[in-house]
Amino acid sequence: MKTFIQFLSWSGLVLSANLVAQEKVTAQQFVDLQEGKKPFAGFRRAHAKGACVTGEFVSSGTLAHYTKASLFETGTTAFVGRFSVAGSNPTAPDLKAPVRSLALSFNLTSTEQWRIAMNTPPAMAVTNAHDFYQQIVAIKQGPDAIKAFFNEHPESKDFLNWKASYTPSSSFALEQYNSINAFYLIDDHSNKHAVRWHLMPRDNTPNTLTNSNNALFDELVNRLESGPVSFNWVFTLAGDDDDETNPAVIWPSSREQVSAGVLKIKTIDTSENARCHDINFDPLTLPTGIAATQDPILNARSAAYAESYRRRAKEKLLEALQ
Repeated sequence: MKTFIQFLSWSGLVLSANLVAQEKVTAQQFVDLQEGKKPFAGFRRAHAKGACVTGEFVSSGTLAHYTKASLFETGTTAFVGRFSVAGSNPTAPDLKAPVRSLALSFNLTSTEQWRIAMNTPPAMAVTNAHDFYQQIVAIKQGPDAIKAFFNEHPESKDFLNWKASYTPSSSFALEQYNSINAFYLIDDHSNKHAVRWHLMPRDNTPNTLTNSNNALFDELVNRLESGPVSFNWVFTLAGDDDDETNPAVIWPSSREQVSAGVLKIKTIDTSENARCHDINFDPLTLPTGIAATQDPILNARSAAYAESYRRRAKEKLLEALQ
C-alpha cells in the first residue's frame, strides 16, 4: 500500500517536470489553483459535478477513409461517458456553471482505449498553458481582472465572439460539444489529416427546467425515460491555412466536414459509485489511427487531468484505509 502511494506521488512529479519544461507552469500549480483553499476530497478538481452515462456509437464507416481507428469501421461500439458542469464544487447549482462538458471512454480492444473530453466552447481563449493559468487567476479575481486579461490577449477574439453569442440550452442533450484541440487522423497509408470534432444534437425539443441545484441532471434523467439522446459525430478537416497547434482560432465554416455516425446515450447513473467516476478522461489516451498534435494546451490538459486523478485517488485510498 505504501508503495502505491509513493507511486502516485512520483507520477505527479514526473508529470509536473514534463509540463514545466514545456510551459513554465506545473500541473500541481494548475490543480492547486482549480481546487482553491478548501478542496473537495475524492472529487475531480475541475468539473467536479457530473453523472455517468452509457450508450453506443453507431459508425457509418464514412470516416474510415481517413483513419485506421477501428471505432470508425462500420458497426456499433459501446462507451461509458460523463456529463458535467465546470467548477470544483460537486454540489454547485447546475445553471450557474459557464461551461458544460461531455467525456467519453471507449474500450476498443483488451489493450486499447480512447478517452475524449469535450466542452461547449469551440475554442480556447489563449494558446499556451501559462496564459491559460493566468486566465484562471483572473477569473478568480473578478470581473475587472478578467476584463483586463482579455484586453491584453487579442488572440481571445474568437472565444469572446462565441461567448457573446452563446445562450445555454435547457438540456445537456441540446448542446454542441467540441474537441477544442485538434488531433490527427492517420490512415492505412500513414497519411495525417488534422481535424477537430463536434457532437451535434439531433434533438431540438426543449424542456422546462426546475429551480433545483440539479436542474440539468434531473432534466436528463427525465428525458432518457423517453428514449436515447443522440448526437451526430462530425469531423472538420483542417485547411492548408489552419494551424492545428493553435486552439484559440475557430476554423472557417467552409472547411470540409465528415459525419462519422451517431452517438446514442441510453442510460444515466447519478450515484457516487457509478462506472465513470474512476476514469481519468485524459485526452491523450488515444487509439491506433488517432494522434496528438503539438498543441501546448492539449499537453497541459493531459498533465492537469493526471494530477487531479492522482490527488483524488490518493484521498479515496487513504479514506478506505481508515
